[in-house]
Amino acid sequence: MSPRIEVAERPGVGLDGSVRPSEDVVVVLPHAIVLLDGATSVDPRLPSGGWYASRLAGELSGRLTGYPDTDLADLLAAAIKTVARDHGLVPGRSPSSTVAVLRWSDTVIEGLVLADSPIVAFTADGPSVLADTRIGSMPRGAGYRDRLSSGGGYGENHLAALREAVQSTATHRNVEGGFWVAEADPDAAHQAVRATWPRDDVTTVLMASDGVTCGIETYGVLPGWPALRDLAVSEGLEAVLDVVRAAERSDPDGRRWPRPKAHDDQALVVAQFRP
Repeated sequence: MSPRIEVAERPGVGLDGSVRPSEDVVVVLPHAIVLLDGATSVDPRLPSGGWYASRLAGELSGRLTGYPDTDLADLLAAAIKTVARDHGLVPGRSPSSTVAVLRWSDTVIEGLVLADSPIVAFTADGPSVLADTRIGSMPRGAGYRDRLSSGGGYGENHLAALREAVQSTATHRNVEGGFWVAEADPDAAHQAVRATWPRDDVTTVLMASDGVTCGIETYGVLPGWPALRDLAVSEGLEAVLDVVRAAERSDPDGRRWPRPKAHDDQALVVAQFRP
């Protein structure tokens, strides 16, 4: 029996505060789901994170369909390699994206996560969270956060401070002791975190970009994964996105919750394997 899958997506804003297409990408396949969150670029010379995420999603989805039994990390590595080769991307100077892949058979459910787009499987024991937390431990630079906290708001000065922070964080990207993300180095795929669950044990699986998980991890307007699941199931996935957006609208200048953009892109997937 196939799971019941629902998806909700909503664009945020760019670094200049204007509305633009979402850089999150969700693809639902017969036996897999892919969720990517393209990193917003602060370098106008680079393609956008959404551009990269869209191309990586296409390559990865084709491989998941064509090679359903191949190791997930091997499929991701091949997809990263192809995108980098076809578009002349160079490690360290290329757009990037998080990756979350869910794949299931009649007996097992597999998850792979690279960077901060978690997968949460609910069993009789509660939520089992598959998350890559390495990026959260990296130095991020306090400048733009301190500036927002003191009332500096969003604007050109914010962008300059954010660019400095991003450049500092980038030195830790895809290196030992740092954090790993899909970019132009296929080896990053084998640094992903993995989990496998017996299918009969799993009732529901959640997948989300950080534009949704911030409602739990940063704003605290959702008290935990069970609360997010319950709201999504009872009132619909859009209700979850609304709660997060309402919190952000209450803090339009980022003073309470300093963050790169007033509103991030949102992507949420709920896959119900059993009632």
